[in-house]
Amino acid sequence: MRGMGDMQGMMKQMQKMQKEMGETQEALNEKEFIGTASGDLVSVILTGDRKMKGISIKPEAVDSEDIEILEDLIVLATNDALAKIEAETEATMGKYTKNIPGM
Repeated sequence: MRGMGDMQGMMKQMQKMQKEMGETQEALNEKEFIGTASGDLVSVILTGDRKMKGISIKPEAVDSEDIEILEDLIVLATNDALAKIEAETEATMGKYTKNIPGM
């Protein structure tokens, strides 16, 4: 019967870890990440769950003759914010998946 006590303890630990993972993921989803491009001419704000909350474009970034530059700056700023989200996700959620086989 000793094995059953160990199993129950392990199940409680797993439930606790699942709860902590959910809370950590929720906090990460609510956190805001700001990505920038070209000296802050363009900045975007994304949440940890990769939803865009806002965009800021300084007037000097707008050239009606060359709209492609503005489009490129938006892409760069968005990718910058996404990279920050990825790094934060790995830093916060990685502790849960490091020791789990197959993760």
